[in-house]
Formats: sequence, structure tokens, C-alpha cells
Amino acid sequence: MYLPAEDAAAPDLVRQVEEIFSPTGLFSQAKNFEFRPQQQAMAVAVAQALTGRRHLLVEAGTGVGKSFAYLVPAILFAVAQRRKAVISTHTINLQEQLTEKDLPLLQKVLPAEFSFAMLKGRQNYLCTRRLQKAIQAADSLFTSPEIAELRRIAEWAETTTDGSLSDFSEEPDPKVWEHVCSERGLCTPKKCGHSSDFGKAGATCFFQRARQKILSADVLVLNHTLFFTLLNGVDDEEQREGVLFKNDFVIFDEAHTVEQVAARHIGVSVSSGGIRYALQRLWNPRTEKGLLAVLRRGDSVKAVAEVLKQTDSFFDEVETSCEAIAKSSTPAEGAAPRATDRTWKELRIRRPDLVEDTVTLSLLRLREQLQELVQATDDRETGDELLEATRRLSELRSAVQTFLKQEAEDHVYWVERGGRAQRSLTLNAAPVDVAEFLRDRLFGSNTSIVMTSATLGMDAGPGGTASAKPPPAGRTVRKDGPPRAGDSAALRYFARRVGGEDATGLQVGSPFDYETQMRLFVAGRMPDPRDAGYEDALVEWIEKFIEKTHGKAFVLFTNTRLMQQVAGRMQGFFERLGLECFVQGTGMPRSTMLERFKEDVDSVLFGTDSFWQGVDVPGEALSNVIITRLPFAVPDHPLIEARLERIEAQGGNSFFEFSLPEAILKFRQGVGRLIRTRDDQGIVVVLDNRILVKRYGRQFLDAIPKCPVEVV
Repeated sequence: MYLPAEDAAAPDLVRQVEEIFSPTGLFSQAKNFEFRPQQQAMAVAVAQALTGRRHLLVEAGTGVGKSFAYLVPAILFAVAQRRKAVISTHTINLQEQLTEKDLPLLQKVLPAEFSFAMLKGRQNYLCTRRLQKAIQAADSLFTSPEIAELRRIAEWAETTTDGSLSDFSEEPDPKVWEHVCSERGLCTPKKCGHSSDFGKAGATCFFQRARQKILSADVLVLNHTLFFTLLNGVDDEEQREGVLFKNDFVIFDEAHTVEQVAARHIGVSVSSGGIRYALQRLWNPRTEKGLLAVLRRGDSVKAVAEVLKQTDSFFDEVETSCEAIAKSSTPAEGAAPRATDRTWKELRIRRPDLVEDTVTLSLLRLREQLQELVQATDDRETGDELLEATRRLSELRSAVQTFLKQEAEDHVYWVERGGRAQRSLTLNAAPVDVAEFLRDRLFGSNTSIVMTSATLGMDAGPGGTASAKPPPAGRTVRKDGPPRAGDSAALRYFARRVGGEDATGLQVGSPFDYETQMRLFVAGRMPDPRDAGYEDALVEWIEKFIEKTHGKAFVLFTNTRLMQQVAGRMQGFFERLGLECFVQGTGMPRSTMLERFKEDVDSVLFGTDSFWQGVDVPGEALSNVIITRLPFAVPDHPLIEARLERIEAQGGNSFFEFSLPEAILKFRQGVGRLIRTRDDQGIVVVLDNRILVKRYGRQFLDAIPKCPVEVV
């Protein structure tokens, strides 16, 4: 979407941003400032996109300083035009960097006063009115241990600064928190106080205080998951002057994860535990506690108990049917081989009416019974709680129906198994392709959408310079003026996946000198992973290169079981060298593992998917990244399987149109873990000789920064 510039002052803003990032600009006064033409080019492009109400996809290599490059123009534009900048990130680390470091710093130095806030889901906040109600009805709602937990929450409420879960030293019992947190319909400005009530004890719940700050803030920071959860609830017809808020614009950092997150949050997901949890809030037969205990309505209690039994029976039937499908020896045409016995985690469901619908009618009748109770009760507070319960039951009923009927076009349906003993089942439906949704709801909006990441394209940009330069500052932007992402060979794949083909495309390379900072080693010979000697060879190569740097290494795997087997075999090796080896999935929280790896400079970390991206370890502690296999996704998840099938059905080649680009992007992310600052030095090791012997292997090498390569 290309529209005229918003006002005559647009060129002035672009020139202002260009000057701020110049060698003699505002930032040059800081001791640690270093002029980076890549950062200036990106900042100017963002300013031009915002003032011209255009969309922008920009790949900015590591070290560009992309956070400042989008924050500065976003802040200046938001303040000047009275707009709201919505900044969405994928990782908690980046959210904390923005709100605790970058934005406070910019408040001190920018020539514009602005406010910012972290946007969290409302259920993160305590509602003081619901807390008081829960305390009054505690004997009917909670067991003795839960009442003790309620008292702990009440004591915490007297001292907390923001009233959110992040302010707890130990998070509360979810069953108790569910009764006291903010919920739509139960926690509103009218019921819970107004801004004029601030300072009066108990007058305003913490969410309403946060809401006032959110509505008045110039800059909001949130995560992708919350963004798409909120977007799914926005009325598209009513909200055409913004995306989440009227007069907003949106910047996605870590945008390479947008498609994946959007697919999981714009579809349907309903679990056996979720339905049971909603029902047990009304009445728990085991503890004989719940909302209905407050009203002492025996007939409704029996109805809930009966629906609980029917729900358990329904999901037992779902599992039985799934087991039969999983054990089938004849998978549907085009499908990946199916798992057998209890090994399946996600199982594709290709036909409607997997089982007989024995639950949605019961949920409907229970909902009607609760609505009658709402009308009959004199207790307005409890009536509101019941009304919210009926809304939740309606959503659950609709989700089950959607899954069973499979009426949504171009969706894929699957059952997921998880939880303790793999007994929790979740029914899922998601669009095979989210591009159409994003094209309409994001790029079709009457505001600017900016997406940025260190890895969006298929190449890294020639020589660390911009491969698509922005128009000169101040030039009027026309539709045929700036380069479109859909016309760029490097950015075309990402643009098509997110529906941003008409957005302006820009690549700015990294300012780092990879030819002197990084060296790439490739194993010239490796057995096929199916051969008996593969694991032996893998252990041998990993040991060789860990000795070379005396630890200080990430070893990245694509297979969890293989990672654990290799780690077990190498235990003696690490003991001989006196090195600590952290292995993902062995009980230690991921964040703790990463911090301990950083503190122990010579340690080694074995990781899978989540360590390939979003991890920042500058300095000597990470001097060696070993990639055991090229990260081709195994098409065992129904969503990936359905995407591959769709490409083939349309006459395309699923390997070259999906599998290969996805693997290249993830490979770039993995390599990108190594060099994080100008002073970093290290090696990348690839233990997969397909990069040498396959025709597509050259594309992997071309996708990373140019550096010395040695085949060993």
C-alpha cells in the first residue's frame, strides 16, 4: 500500500532522523558512539515509510543497531503526529532491553518528550475488586491450601508496585489467580474505578491503572503472541484507522518468527484440560468448591458434574480414534509416514467428524442454565462471574464444533498430545497459509507496518553493504519509486510468506568485518545419518573442534534424541578436559542454562531449536558454533505437512519453495550466534557435507557473510 506523505513536514522528519544518525549528529556526543552507515540507512527508510504511510521489510545484519534505527523515527513520528507506536518482539530479552535500557536512554537524549509502557495480557494483572469478592466467598470457592494462597496474594497486593505476575517472587497457584485477575466483562473502568480515583485505597484495580498508562503512552512494547491474540479479537470493520489501536502503527522486531506465531494464534485451539478447568471453576466434584457453591444450587451442580463426565468420555473417544489412525499402515496419499503406538505428539486429522459430538449440546444446555441463574440471583458480583463463565463455555463449544466439522477453508486440523503421561489432548485448527490474513489485517490497514530482523532474506547482502538503497532523504515516494520486497530476489520468499509483497524492501549488511573475525570449517566427509558409523563420526568431529577452542562452544542439533545420545557418550571427554557441558532438556531451565554458560567461559552448551535463534552471548564465552546438520525441518508437524502438500498440489516444488528457504533462514540464525560485537572472534563448524556435495549447498554458503572457508 502506497499513499501520499501525511503532511508537508514529512521531509523535515526524514532529514532530522538522517542528521541524528550522522557522524556529527545528536548521538555523536556519546563516548561509545560509532557512525554506522547501515544504521543511518535503516533509520531513514523507517522515517520515510512512516511519513509516507508505507510498509517496509528491512533486514539489518548483526551489529547495525536496528533497535535505535527504528525507535528514533518511530518516537519522533508518534509525538509529532500524535500517533501510537506499537513495537512487537518475539523474545523476553529484547522486550526487557527496549523497556529497561533503550527507551529510558532515548527519553534523556531525544529532543521530544514521550512516554512508553509494556503491554501485557490483562490476566497478568490483579483486580482488587475481584480479590475482595474472592476473600468474601473463600470458603465456597477454595480448599484450605488455596485459601492460604489467597491470603498470600492479598498480602502481596498491599506492597506490589504494578500488581502483575512479574512482581511475584514465586508465582501464585493458577487456580486461585484465575479468581482474582483481570478478565474482560468482569474488570471494566465502570466497575473498577476511573483514573480520578487513583490514590484511593482499593478504588482502582491494577489493570485499570495499567490500561490508563497504555492508552496514554506514545510507545507500547509487547510480544508477538499477545499481539496476534489481541488482533484476533479486534473487529476488522470497526478498526480501519489502525491495527490494535486507533491511529497506531506497528513495528515487528525479530520478524522472522511472525508467520509461525501468527499461525498458532489466529486459529482454534481447545484442550481437554481447558474445558475441565472452566467447568471446575463452576463446580469441582472432588473438592465440592466453585462458583455454584456460593449460590448453593444443587441442580446446576449436578449438571456440571454430568458435563464433566461427558467431556472426559468425549476426549477418551478422541484418543481412541487417534490411536487407530496412528496405527494405520496406509497413510493418506502425500502424507508423511505416521507414528505408531504412543509415539505421536501431533496427529493430522484429514476428515470431519473424527468422533461423535457428545459434548457441545451439553455445553449449550449448561450455558442456558447458567444464564437463567444470572437472571435469578440477587448477588450481582456472582452474577457477573457466571455471565463470564457462559461466555467462556460458548467459546469452548464453538471451538470444538469448528474442529469436528472442519468447515473453515484452507485450514489444517490436528490433535496434539502433551502434559503428564501424555494424557492431555488439544484439538487444533490453523490456516495453512497466514499470508492472506496478514495481507488483509496488517498490510491492508491504513497505517504503516515495519518488519525487521537480522535474517529475512536468502542472502546476506554483498560485502556488508545495503543491497537495496532507500530513496534519498526528502524525496517524494511514489508507487514506482522505492524497491518492493516482492521484487527483491533475496526478500521475495519472506514477503510472500507474510503477505508483504507490496512493501518496500531493504537489506543493510552488518558493519562487522567477518573476513577477519570469523572462519568457517566444513567437514569434507561425513557418513549418512542412517549409517552405523554416523554417531561415531559426529562425536569425533565435535571433540576435535571443542579441543580447538577449549570449550566456549554452542553445539546445535536438529534432533533431540541424537543430541542426548551424543552428550552421554561425550561425558568422559568433558571430564578429562575439565569442561562443564550443559544439555538442553535435562531439567535445567533454558534461561538458567544460558546464564551459567555465559559465566563459565570455557563451558559447552548442547542445544536444539530454541538455541539457534534469539540468543545473545557476546565475548569470549561463545567462540565456536558447531552445526551438526543443516536445519531442514522434518515434515512431521501437520502444519508443515499441509504447507508442503499445498505447494505440490499447485504444481510447485515444495523442497525449493519451502524446505530449502526455511533451512537457509534457520542456518543464518545459527551462524549469527557467533559474532555479536566488533571485538568477537571465533569459528563456525558445519558437520554436514551436503553443503559441499549437493547443488543447493552453495546457497547456504552464499547466505552467510563472506569469510575464510576451510574444508577439513
